[in-house]
Amino acid sequence: MAGPIAHDPSAPAGPDRATFYAWLVFALSFGLLISDYMARQVLNAVFPLLKAEWSLSDAQLGLLSGVVAVMVGLLTFPLSLAADRWGRVRSLTLMAILWSLATLLCAAARSFETMLIGRALVGIGEAAYGSVGIAVVISVFPARLRATLSAAFMAGGLFGQVLGVAIGGAVAASHGWRTAFAAIGLAGLVLGLLYPVIVREGRIRLLAGVSGAAGAARATPPLRALVGNRSVRLAYLGSGLQMFAAGALPAWLPSYFNRYYQLPVDRAGTLAAVLLLICGTGMILCGIISDRLARDRPETKIVLAICYSVGTALCLTIALLLPPGIAQLAMLGAAMFLVAGTVGPVGAMVANLTPLAIHGSAFATLTLANNLIGLAPGPIMTGRIADATGLAEAFRLLPVTCLLAAATYAMMRRSYLADLASR
Repeated sequence: MAGPIAHDPSAPAGPDRATFYAWLVFALSFGLLISDYMARQVLNAVFPLLKAEWSLSDAQLGLLSGVVAVMVGLLTFPLSLAADRWGRVRSLTLMAILWSLATLLCAAARSFETMLIGRALVGIGEAAYGSVGIAVVISVFPARLRATLSAAFMAGGLFGQVLGVAIGGAVAASHGWRTAFAAIGLAGLVLGLLYPVIVREGRIRLLAGVSGAAGAARATPPLRALVGNRSVRLAYLGSGLQMFAAGALPAWLPSYFNRYYQLPVDRAGTLAAVLLLICGTGMILCGIISDRLARDRPETKIVLAICYSVGTALCLTIALLLPPGIAQLAMLGAAMFLVAGTVGPVGAMVANLTPLAIHGSAFATLTLANNLIGLAPGPIMTGRIADATGLAEAFRLLPVTCLLAAATYAMMRRSYLADLASR
């Protein structure tokens, strides 16, 4: 187990072991999350082509990237709340269809304004997928695997970014950027239509320990439980601060390699994809480490989150003091390994600090913080600063938010165990 957590008599106990069907649910949900982030990230792979074709500024490119996170931040909570009540599987299906169709609209865009509308619709479709999807996944697995599952599931976002950058850059280089958008949109549409055929709401509820309408009514605590204790509020804030760097780096690394390493679009995208793969691997391994080391000492999750944030700041600072080359790439790789390492322990802490019945809304609140504090302003502000001072100088400011995240996690240590005991 993750630690001695007080039992919530109103919450379903959940399964005591992982079943084959649970892993099938994970695989399909994971696949849709990859599609989600491929649709989000393909744009960043074709930044140089759009900049040249439409004469766009870095601020405009940052807006096209960041508007997705803005829409996610604004809508994740209300849409996740609706999904908790309307049906999570049905909601996930509609989300996938919407972001896939919106990606096809981006493929047909003839102007910056049309592309901006398409990107906003991608954000609306993706708004609640991460929070509702992880709520579905953790509901069908034992609680002792929460940090690992949170990290592994959300790593799908990083793997989606890897594929979005790599495939998007390769297809754009050979067939044009419109084909890159079209291919990713069609793939997401097929997977979205397949999802509800295999993942069934009733079976999910049985595995989670909730049966029928009576179970649903019994397991709906007041929404104030989402922010009902000091520790969970600090967890939201710290995660959002760390995601500032985690959002800015994937958005701008292809452009960074294009400008400072003089790489063409496809090779810059491939190199950025390698670093994103390192990021996804780090997210999973950091989550596994968290579950293992915090098995009997739940406060260890906080210590690890602090270490990951400080480590990111140090590695990124060193990287940007070095000239472009192998040494800089190695330090960028180390920073990318750690930058999303907090996802697992923070996801587990949020799950442990909130009732199971509103986990969709709890992860929506976490997603809201991640997007409004980090993932949306990260690419946008980095683009604006890059216009004024250059992209390398903009990157040098990213360690500051990582250190602020570490300070926020440090404040959690005073209240975390008491808040766990009182939940």
